[in-house]
Amino acid sequence: MDDVRVAAIASLTPLEELDSDPFLVDTRSQHAMCERWAADKGYAVIRQLLLYGLSPDHGMLWADVEEGAVDVFVAPNDRVLERAVTSARDFSAECERRGVRLETAGMDEPAYDAVMKARVHRRLSMPTAGYDGC
Repeated sequence: MDDVRVAAIASLTPLEELDSDPFLVDTRSQHAMCERWAADKGYAVIRQLLLYGLSPDHGMLWADVEEGAVDVFVAPNDRVLERAVTSARDFSAECERRGVRLETAGMDEPAYDAVMKARVHRRLSMPTAGYDGC
């Protein structure tokens, strides 16, 4: 059996929304959820996408599909997908039209406390200062 190649979708949500919706801001946790989903199925994540309101027909989304490098798109959940593209419904229809599966990991989002929010804030607000996210 050929390996199933996955493109993991995360929403690139502004840091200002950390207090109101930390999971949408925490792209690392979003991608980790997609990685766990893929690993549980024996699939390989070959691309991590960071999207914010991208048009479902944008060429960047489909380049790897057209090259035969991606078989499945996965988003952590519907909320992330709805933020990542301008229309989740249209993106789903485009996936169907192109013969590419679209899945959601469907796992529980982490519960964020003040310490976790502070880590996300530090990681996202200091990338140019050499902070590596540890």
